[in-house]
Amino acid sequence: MLLPSRRDLLRVGSLGLMGVALPRLLDAQSTPAATPDGIIPSADACVVIFLNGGPSHLDMWDVKPDAPDGIRGEFQPIATSIPGYPMSEHLPRLAQQVHRSTVVRSMHHGVNNAHAAAVYAAMTGHDRGEIGGGARPSDYPTPGSVVSMIRPPERNAVSHVVLPYITKEGAAGPPQPGFFAGFVGGTHDPLFVLNDPNSPGFSVPELTLQTGISAERLSVRRALFHDLDQRVQTQFRAKAMSGLQGRAIDLLTSEAAQRAFRISDEPDSVRDSYGRNIYGQSTLLARRLIEAGTRLVTLSWAPDANATWDTHGSNFKSLKERLLPQLDAACSSLITDLADRGMLDRTVIAIMGDFGRTPKINGNNAGRDHWNYCYSLMLAGGGFAQGQIYGASDSTGAFPAISPLIPGDIISTIYRCLGIRHDRLIHDQIDRPHRLVPSGDVVPSLLG
Repeated sequence: MLLPSRRDLLRVGSLGLMGVALPRLLDAQSTPAATPDGIIPSADACVVIFLNGGPSHLDMWDVKPDAPDGIRGEFQPIATSIPGYPMSEHLPRLAQQVHRSTVVRSMHHGVNNAHAAAVYAAMTGHDRGEIGGGARPSDYPTPGSVVSMIRPPERNAVSHVVLPYITKEGAAGPPQPGFFAGFVGGTHDPLFVLNDPNSPGFSVPELTLQTGISAERLSVRRALFHDLDQRVQTQFRAKAMSGLQGRAIDLLTSEAAQRAFRISDEPDSVRDSYGRNIYGQSTLLARRLIEAGTRLVTLSWAPDANATWDTHGSNFKSLKERLLPQLDAACSSLITDLADRGMLDRTVIAIMGDFGRTPKINGNNAGRDHWNYCYSLMLAGGGFAQGQIYGASDSTGAFPAISPLIPGDIISTIYRCLGIRHDRLIHDQIDRPHRLVPSGDVVPSLLG
């Protein structure tokens, strides 16, 4: 919060007889300003925990203990911090944070085969059906790119970070769409942090000054870049490169930006609570980045689409022994940590995937297959309602029974929290207009 100026203090004195008190002035100064879209934001930042591959809603957020054998699964329900709402027994810590969140159990979209297309729909709200393949320049932008373009950080911080992988569509496939700037241009691509934060030697070489190059020399280079940009400002590519170079110099000379990546500064007890694995430590790093002023961090929980949450085989073994304990530790610690630091109210946490898994358990060592017709996700902080279970599936978790939503509804509502209109026009590289979220709208009942 900004301290009152001398003018403000004099103003308070002159208006004292009229009943204008200092607390009222300070409260007015603490009210967030409207964004360029004219919206008072309820959030300043967002962390997307993307469970790449399709997490099983039936074994996490939407357990069906009364469903027939072959559907209900192996896990038992446990009580949560919302009376009457059970969750999987393998999410005990997250179950005690549900009162701080909204759980949506009625998601669906039009993609059941290609992970790439489902991920893209979930991350951008652009459901183009079963069009697979890698990222394309014509793609709609990822939310972090939109935020960096419309509401960049106020501090000298990395605007948008994706970690710890550029997830591939299959082990040897191309990078998935949904994580890049797409048609708004590479200037708004995220910083990809691809080193393991759990490694003892973790660092981000991209933000490290080379030996023999000082901050002063970089300032001289900035001036040269600016002069060059003025000479060639009619050339779009030159302008884009100038913007990238300027941003890079800002980050290379920013102690706060570099300090955010020093995860070894965290106490061992904190690091242990998030989980000593690449995903737990990436989640902790996300918290540090948000503290440093980053607007949006996306964590893609898989090196490739088939590596983690794509549990066609051994669904219960994978969830029980590896996936759910790691998720439970990371996400519960993030929610608790942000709440304890007074940051949860201004930070959206979105825990979601590309789709759910089939109600019917298959014969591949008790696996579940892709299921786009109904799935769940979890939203906390930043303006979302607390203690809400939104929508419902039918008795087997196969289809939404109450209040169905599509990915565009979720993305639109997250944008609303961040002060960005979901129906605003954004322009591609040849200045063609596009609605920011092609389909879907803000869902007021998701908000507190």
